[in-house]
Amino acid sequence: MRLHMGRLLMVCALVAGSSWAFAADGIESRPLQFTKGASSATVKGSLKADKTIDYKMRAKAGQAMSVTLKTDNSANYFNVLPPGSNGEAIFVGSTSGNEWTGPLPADGEYTVRVYLMRSAARRNETANYTLTVGITSAATAASPLGNAPAGDAKVKGTPYHATGQVPCWMGSGPRGSAQCDFGVIRGKPGNAEVHVTPPGGFKRVLTFAGDKVSSDINAKVKASKSGDQWSIDVNDYEHYQIAEAVISGG
Repeated sequence: MRLHMGRLLMVCALVAGSSWAFAADGIESRPLQFTKGASSATVKGSLKADKTIDYKMRAKAGQAMSVTLKTDNSANYFNVLPPGSNGEAIFVGSTSGNEWTGPLPADGEYTVRVYLMRSAARRNETANYTLTVGITSAATAASPLGNAPAGDAKVKGTPYHATGQVPCWMGSGPRGSAQCDFGVIRGKPGNAEVHVTPPGGFKRVLTFAGDKVSSDINAKVKASKSGDQWSIDVNDYEHYQIAEAVISGG
């Protein structure tokens, strides 16, 4: 029963980060064009019922994207999907709001998906919105983590200061029975984002801010530290062990 509940919680977390959180029976795809020399583009649009619009643009790993959605309907949100996504999002507006700035993990085509929540779609509601998307180089992107220490170079072709593997396990499996790939984006001392890829094809983002650890999509996080080792539990199902050196370097 305990393992079953753990799996159920993990499925709920995946649903929150996917296209299932909104009505998307028919998705219209539109290219988002940036005028020559511009680092941002603004478009106006409207939605009704289950209409969903995907705005697509190309970007490179190490760049940063900023998205702002202004709307007259409080059930109107956007998600950001990375290249090759089948609906999994790196940002989910319905849980995090209508503004986002973050680093981009890979080269390719990104999607900003604008939608109405299912409950509003069923009521045949409409939304009139203004969407602004900016893409900047890593050098000009402002990080909410603060600036990384001088000399902390990025891994070539990525937005990460370091990559590797950390011990991990799912559910009640053996402690440290697997290795999960990670990439870390460091900010000021004690601040970092660790992007971990556990089994299942999604990415867990763990944000370290001093002695506090949080995650994406309103996940339930338990964190403790013994010596220079962090133990992180997410949704009572995902378990990670992360060395302090991952966060601070050295």
